[in-house]
Amino acid sequence: MGRDLDLVIRAQRVVARHGEVARCIGVRDGKIVAIEPITSDLDAPEVLELGPDEVLMPGVVDSHVHVNDPGRTEWEGFSSATRAAAAGGVTTIVDMPLNSIPPTCDVPALELKRKTAESQAFVDVGFWGGAIPGNVPELRALHDAGVFGFKCFLLHSGVDEFPHLDPEQLEEAMREIQSFDGLMIVHAEDTHAIERAPDPHGETYEDFLHSRPRGAENLAVAQVIELARWTGCRVHILHVSSSDVLAMLASARRDGVKITAETCPHYLTFSAEEIPDGATQYKCCPPIREAANRELLWQGLRDGVIDLVVSDHSPSTPDLKCFDTGDFGVAWGGISSLQLGLSAVWTEARRRGFTLVDIARWMSQAPAVQAGLRGKGRIDLGYDADFCVFAPDDAFVVDVAKLHHKNAVTPYHGRPLAGVVRSTWLRGERIDIDAAPKGRLLTRGGA
Repeated sequence: MGRDLDLVIRAQRVVARHGEVARCIGVRDGKIVAIEPITSDLDAPEVLELGPDEVLMPGVVDSHVHVNDPGRTEWEGFSSATRAAAAGGVTTIVDMPLNSIPPTCDVPALELKRKTAESQAFVDVGFWGGAIPGNVPELRALHDAGVFGFKCFLLHSGVDEFPHLDPEQLEEAMREIQSFDGLMIVHAEDTHAIERAPDPHGETYEDFLHSRPRGAENLAVAQVIELARWTGCRVHILHVSSSDVLAMLASARRDGVKITAETCPHYLTFSAEEIPDGATQYKCCPPIREAANRELLWQGLRDGVIDLVVSDHSPSTPDLKCFDTGDFGVAWGGISSLQLGLSAVWTEARRRGFTLVDIARWMSQAPAVQAGLRGKGRIDLGYDADFCVFAPDDAFVVDVAKLHHKNAVTPYHGRPLAGVVRSTWLRGERIDIDAAPKGRLLTRGGA
């Protein structure tokens, strides 16, 4: 059997299906075909022996990434985004339907995005479709063309070409998506609650926080839950920031509502109390909330109410962050963190008693399951040989100039983080971000 293998990896610490174990992994044609005791005599032309300080983890699956390409490539692009992903241990991303131009709201737009990405991807890339007013007739065609589901907003998205759905339009879209057992993913903030909130303008973070109250998120999540109950549509709540919604999500699941939820590294890392006035690199929507709220989000992960952790990498050019004025009301709302998510979450998770097994479940397995990526997210027989070699006890200080994101903007700059990605492997090959890209484009059902 050894002669048939392309790669063998031996490691004292492998985050596999049943926990962290010592194993010998055999890879053939990009797939995991053998998982044996570390003393196994498996052999291959390439053998990787991990050091005692290294852990073999499944490649991270980031199902919430705004690449913005084509149309806003100066914000980010497939080449820079997927380089950053690979440097951060991410082997698969699923690209959001905005802020590219055109947004991915019909099949021609999807085909354009695929054509743009196909020669630039250093990791595997899938695509979400968009649900906007008037495109219900396009949803089934997008589904058949291989998108992993459909994103919608319940308030202004931040870009005019991707308008939000009102409650009647949301129900109409969900009924259509349910008819073919698709998935609706929702930016859940209520537009009327935001319109009635205090003005967001100014340098004071607390004022910005009051302009995006947790009540707006709570109201929107409650609405989505009831529509999911009525329509039977599978739904997913994006970037949960308000801990208030956790009880609602748990109750809905007990009632049989098909609903999942995610949160993001920035909600698990930062707190409103520590954000300086004018520091618009921290602006995102929904916003980073108080430390007590952050700890309840961690409890939501512990309890299994929050299923997964993904980046919501939403970059922009520095000028759109309005550093000259520090005005939270007009600055672009988005956190750049695609390269840093694994280390950021591990830094905070280990302080709270979590393990790398938990990290792999939240950041690899659960995003793959949620998106329907059947061959991704686990070190198991038959799965893609996508790996992250991670040194959990090593550390570094974030230097924005060393990140591969197109624009040198992130709130993590200067922050010490635990855990260093030593190498990233895609289908049994080490990713070399200085060589030709070898990522593939993924479709629902074919991944």
